[in-house]
Amino acid sequence: MTWKKLLIPLASVPVILLLAYGFWTDPKAIPSPLVQKAAPDFRLAGFEGKELSLAGLKGTPVVLNFWASWCYPACYEEAPLLESTWRKYKDQGLMMVGVDIQDKEPNAREFIKRFSFTFPNAPDPGSKVSIDYGVYGVPETFFIDRQGRIAYKHVGALSPVLMEEQVQALLKGR
Repeated sequence: MTWKKLLIPLASVPVILLLAYGFWTDPKAIPSPLVQKAAPDFRLAGFEGKELSLAGLKGTPVVLNFWASWCYPACYEEAPLLESTWRKYKDQGLMMVGVDIQDKEPNAREFIKRFSFTFPNAPDPGSKVSIDYGVYGVPETFFIDRQGRIAYKHVGALSPVLMEEQVQALLKGR
């Protein structure tokens, strides 16, 4: 066998190793390069017809949650927590924004109705906002401080303890 013929199987080794790494790596363990950086601005038309933009929330701590009606069970598990947190802290200056990704509008509206969401939600047509934030699955939640920086990112359903810790940190400016 010539050395050129040996190169073909050897060239596949890095690809196989990269795939193996991807299969055995927990995506939640991969840190986001956006943490402590300015949150990407966005402008979306909300389900209620009002425009939502991050620039319009300047100086306000924001919990930005990416969800979808087809995301079961995680989005269904955390939905009541999102609404209860919004109701508890909205008068203290916290803003909650939901971004529905890769979904059908009737299904998204039914999800919003099912969980009685009263905080603003908007679809992400073309997935531009989710791409800007590096979202690779739902749910994903970004905690954005008053300076517009991403203070923390969580992949997966939020727990009440984690939500409380992160909201308190945002409100206290930590």
